[in-house]
Amino acid sequence: MTEYALKTEGLNVRYGTILALSDVSLRIPKGSRCAIVGPNGAGKSTLFKAILGLEPSQGSREILGQSERLDKVIEQSIAYIPQASDVNWQFPATVYDIVMMGRFAKMKGWFKKPNRNDRAIVAEAIQTMALEEFVDRQIDQLSGGQRQRVFIARALAQEADLYLMDEPLAGVDIQTEKIIMDTLKVFQNKGKTSLVIHHDLNSLTAYFDHLVWVNQGVIAAGPIMNVLTTENYQKTYRIEQPIQGLMGFNGKEG
Repeated sequence: MTEYALKTEGLNVRYGTILALSDVSLRIPKGSRCAIVGPNGAGKSTLFKAILGLEPSQGSREILGQSERLDKVIEQSIAYIPQASDVNWQFPATVYDIVMMGRFAKMKGWFKKPNRNDRAIVAEAIQTMALEEFVDRQIDQLSGGQRQRVFIARALAQEADLYLMDEPLAGVDIQTEKIIMDTLKVFQNKGKTSLVIHHDLNSLTAYFDHLVWVNQGVIAAGPIMNVLTTENYQKTYRIEQPIQGLMGFNGKEG
């Protein structure tokens, strides 16, 4: 019997009279690496925010088998990496400070002071993301790829079970892309689940095993080799011309 890291049923999000997401029903298998794909303005980031309770929504959510006290589940078990454009890079914090923030929900006591275990986990996350030489550097002094690695390190330190990443590969260098995608495989080997908003259709089969096509609603979702089709692409992007040169498409009907 399939275990699901995330279930939504009839999820709707409105901005005034505009329906940003309509009747989104999803089943994301536990331990999958799942790509969320769709055009700009399709509601992908809104979907993440609705899952996290950051946007008012109608419908139901079940996260990691829980449908009650989702605020606690989200705090303890979800790591969210927003788009780079949503981050205040002028915030006065070092790389070490940002990564340590990932431990906050796990810290005990009223004063939330890191202990030896917290510091060891943070040090390991920094090493995994190859950030040792930047630990004391302010985040506004980092390159785009380095900044993204800092936020992945924070997610690692959080020891979450479900990772939501909003375009983590946007504007990063090849080294950073490899580090991030290798980390998703490590997560999967530990039974953790990753949902990643992704734009490069050519790398879908290399990086993911599950796929959700989104455009205001779910166009198709499932194992990547079943739903990576020309028809689903055309429905999602609302175009009719055939695809040329895209890797992995099986050409089947969606």
